Amino acid sequence: MKGHDRINNALPDELILEIFRRLDSQSSRDACSLVCRRWFHLERISRESIRIGASASPDQLVTALVARFPNVRNVYIDERLTISLPAPLGIRRHAGRPTASSVKRQLKSRKAGVEDQEIQPCCLSDSGLAAVSEGFAYLEKLSLIWCSNVTSHGLKSVAESCRSLRSLDLQGCYVGDLGLAAIGESCKLLEDLNLRFCEGLTDTGLGALASGCRRSLKSLSIAACVKITDVALEAVGSHCRYLEVLSMDSEFIHNKGVLAVARGCPCLKVLRLQCTNVTDEALLGVATFCSTLELLALYSFQKFTDQSLSAIGKGCKKLKNLTLSDCYLLSDKGLEAIATGCSELTHLEINGCHNIGTTGLEFVGKSCQRLSELALLYCQKIGDFALSEVGRGCKYLQALHLVDCSNIGDDAMCSIGMGCRNLKKLHIRRCYEVGDKGIVAIGRNCKFLTDLSIRFCDRVGDEALMAIGQGCSHLCHLNISGCHQITDNGITCIARGCPQLIFLDVSVLQFIGDASLAELGEGCPLLKDVVLSHCRQITDVGLSYLVKGCSMLETCHIVYCPNITAAGVATLISGCVNLKKILVEKCKVSERTKRRAGSIISYLCVELI
Repeated sequence: MKGHDRINNALPDELILEIFRRLDSQSSRDACSLVCRRWFHLERISRESIRIGASASPDQLVTALVARFPNVRNVYIDERLTISLPAPLGIRRHAGRPTASSVKRQLKSRKAGVEDQEIQPCCLSDSGLAAVSEGFAYLEKLSLIWCSNVTSHGLKSVAESCRSLRSLDLQGCYVGDLGLAAIGESCKLLEDLNLRFCEGLTDTGLGALASGCRRSLKSLSIAACVKITDVALEAVGSHCRYLEVLSMDSEFIHNKGVLAVARGCPCLKVLRLQCTNVTDEALLGVATFCSTLELLALYSFQKFTDQSLSAIGKGCKKLKNLTLSDCYLLSDKGLEAIATGCSELTHLEINGCHNIGTTGLEFVGKSCQRLSELALLYCQKIGDFALSEVGRGCKYLQALHLVDCSNIGDDAMCSIGMGCRNLKKLHIRRCYEVGDKGIVAIGRNCKFLTDLSIRFCDRVGDEALMAIGQGCSHLCHLNISGCHQITDNGITCIARGCPQLIFLDVSVLQFIGDASLAELGEGCPLLKDVVLSHCRQITDVGLSYLVKGCSMLETCHIVYCPNITAAGVATLISGCVNLKKILVEKCKVSERTKRRAGSIISYLCVELI
């Protein structure tokens, strides 16, 4: 009430700012800033981060943000993201009666049919980047994702003004050597640099930066930079002794460059390589010189063998995270060397390594007792007995991912359920030997399960969901898309036993109908995201029950549901005030519904197909 402001009179600035920091989203902070002038000012001076997508006038938008938020330290500009501006930049909307000009603009827009179109974005220019650097003098993190109009000139302005810069992401920017050299000369605190898809850079620019940031640079990512060769990596190895993270994706890097980094960067902890011209020789060097290595990811390698993994197993005893993707020459022998040599391994992903089979994974189960996450993708030679060993030996396993593993079935799942009782996440896709028996074992034993995805597993039916509903009361995410044996009975068990469910995907299930939606509306009030596409039996009636009980619903996919009509879509939009996205056919959205959605378009996006 006016004259009785008990909050502002009682709370100091520091406490209000702490409350702001604890809010769950930036939109909540924005709302708080509109309460009163004091809160507006406090939010203004306390804002440390801003995120910007592509807009019609990016330079003007940046200038306006600089004027409002003087203490920003982190700026993220990603021009892959598009936004729709409700009004021209710089025009402030006032509450109350609309002006004649605003009404004319709205009518003109509607007649032109622009309601379903996004404003064509422009790109941030060097002048806009100069405004960022001059306005945010204490900038520490700057991301310029796919800002294709930014050049070395703009980067020089950043170097001159932002001496405290610690992180720079130039992914997709066509900057040149002069700009990168300027950063190296002025930004002596730079720790993290991303140069993915920077086609304008050469060895000269990266060499200059490595020399300038020799004491600070800790993380470097390079991908698709066709003019960066082993010469640049030799400069990195020569100057950047404290480098800890290196990610390389290039056809122009050979053993010489990787060896230079291995020799010169003894603190290296993370190494990600997708370099088809690197062979065993390079990885032998990594094993020899990088004893502190903790994460190794090898993608699309065809020129190295088990000899490399044997060396890593002997030399990198601190290895905790290993990813092997499309490494066709690796076999069980290499994985055995890793398992026996790197007993601290906690994360393992094997993707498309067709010569790795059951025997190799058995050694992981026997030797890597601290394993917490295991992903097996397209591993046709790995069978049940391998996962049985994992179930017996890896008691701390919390996440298991299985994709297209045709020889893994119920026996493996039973072993995982009995042995890995701390399991929290289980994702299975197209593992056709997994059925009710295996999932029942998971439901009965893994009481802490919060995320379950069983996609296109034809043998999984209602019996499995009954066990999950009875045993996994903490379940938050459930995806059972394409499990055709599941009916209303299974969904009913989930609705009655999993009240904390917030995400549900039941798409392509032909035997569920309105009864399932009614049970979900009654038993899962926290549900935020639901995917009902290709469910041919659900109708507007079932959708109304869901809307009535799930008031927190934010996204809903109802594509190719023939019994959902325009009336059901209208009910969904009018009944769920938190809706942000609906995916539905265009013919099922009436003109009245479009107008209603348009009035709240800032927090509701209707995608029409």
